[in-house]
Amino acid sequence: MNEQPQRPIPPTAHGQRLVVKALQKQPNELRTLHSPGSAENELAELVVRAARHLDSVQSELVDRCTWAAADLTRVAAGTAAANPLGILQTSGTQIDILAARRADAITHLKSALAAYQHATTTQSQRAVTVPPSPSRPSRQTR
Repeated sequence: MNEQPQRPIPPTAHGQRLVVKALQKQPNELRTLHSPGSAENELAELVVRAARHLDSVQSELVDRCTWAAADLTRVAAGTAAANPLGILQTSGTQIDILAARRADAITHLKSALAAYQHATTTQSQRAVTVPPSPSRPSRQTR
């Protein structure tokens, strides 16, 4: 067998983790599943790019939070002077922006995953996996 051991997913790889959870496959594995140029292959590429983008934004967010925490720790320990213009004024805004970008990237990846799953699921599989919606009792008019 050619199976290679799975490497653990790094904590900043949130996009990769979402893909594995949804599809039980690593994002790069999707590239080998479909014919080049097919709609399914294009959707797989969208999923891979969206996962990588989320991982990049997540990494930036973690870096910025780590930097801010270290800065605050130095100020709290008395080993650094507090910025008189505001310790978190700049980094707090950057963290907020990155958190919003991360939320947007998660939404985008989930949309790409839903489209990919819909395109790669056969009609018979959909009928089995999607429970029928409960029927509504009809209204009677007098």
